[in-house]
Amino acid sequence: MDAPSSAVPRVRRAALAFIFVTVLVDVMAFGLIIPVLPHLLKQVTGGEIADATMWHGLFATGYMVMQFFAQPVQGALSDHFGRRPVILVSNAGLAIDFLIMAMANTLPLLFIARLLSGATSASFSTANAYIADVTPPEKRSAAFGRLGMAFGIGFTVAPVMGAWLGAVDLHLPFWVAAGLCAANFCYGYFVLPESLPLERRAPFEWRRANPLASLKMLRAHPELLGLAGVSFLMALAHLVYPTTFVLYADYRFGWGLEMVGWTLLLVGVLTVIVQGGLVGRIARTFGDRRTVLIGATAGGLGFAMYALAPSGYWFWAAMPVAALWAVAGPAAQSLMTSRVSPSEQGRLQGAVGSLNSIAGILGPTLFTQTLAFVAANELRGPVAGASFWLAAVMVSLGGLLAWRVTTTRP
Repeated sequence: MDAPSSAVPRVRRAALAFIFVTVLVDVMAFGLIIPVLPHLLKQVTGGEIADATMWHGLFATGYMVMQFFAQPVQGALSDHFGRRPVILVSNAGLAIDFLIMAMANTLPLLFIARLLSGATSASFSTANAYIADVTPPEKRSAAFGRLGMAFGIGFTVAPVMGAWLGAVDLHLPFWVAAGLCAANFCYGYFVLPESLPLERRAPFEWRRANPLASLKMLRAHPELLGLAGVSFLMALAHLVYPTTFVLYADYRFGWGLEMVGWTLLLVGVLTVIVQGGLVGRIARTFGDRRTVLIGATAGGLGFAMYALAPSGYWFWAAMPVAALWAVAGPAAQSLMTSRVSPSEQGRLQGAVGSLNSIAGILGPTLFTQTLAFVAANELRGPVAGASFWLAAVMVSLGGLLAWRVTTTRP
């Protein structure tokens, strides 16, 4: 006898709760090490800031390069074996990675561990495929928004905890991160259900699991390729925050760490409100296509307001506008997942993840060098916000591309 239809939403809600907790714990683990990794690198490289900065950039690049190659493989594996085993292997790999970093006292060992982290951090892209498995198309924007809320909560709370733990011992946040990932593995092993039924699985083929093959999958669907381009531009623009904000706020407004900390906290709170509470309502009211366009418009306007802000108070005033940009990402994800079959969701997320990894490789250099040029030439006024103008152009182009590729299909 079939289960009552009322039981289906309950099962779906339980699955979404499971994957929300899984992603939140992983994000917390990553967030814990953000404030301490540069200081640990400074310690193992001899205490010179210049050396630590160079190696921190190489670590970030190596991490993103590994993600670029690994995510399509992980996506194809999840289409074949299911989402659950890929997420579990990822959690186990991250626990081992953080354990190595907790015990490492040499630069090569830290670098190897960071590369391992890039290769095993599959739970984020696989979680998107999981959401697509268990959520009907009309509700995916809200579900992806809740996943974004997990990121917002994790990256708001965890760095503060990491800084506090790092003040006790620089290795302590890595031990805690390893414990979180190990606990996440146990949680997933005993609680997380599989989302991809056997009849929807696809055979695994290496020729389809490399980054170039995954990009060919996007090229086979012109509309999908355009939406992936939107995701790429959005991911690239978002990197203006972690790469330049702290130094920009110091250069433009004279802010110290305390003011920067309060501002980042406000960014996190606004992100949680928008992605957790507004994405679903806006998508239900206007549809996914218009939601992407609304988000891109708000993002372009918000970044322009950041660039024009003559004082910190005006910068804060622009934050609610820029925060509305967060509705675009979940809606774009929803549009993409509705254009491929259930057996291709993992490959789709792997392909999009690879594109976002390219953004992660290009973005830091692009934005930091722009700000470096501004500071070196002591530029002031609106032109001093050149990095934010650049982000505004990227988001606006993303909105125009979204409008273009979805014109014939709402």
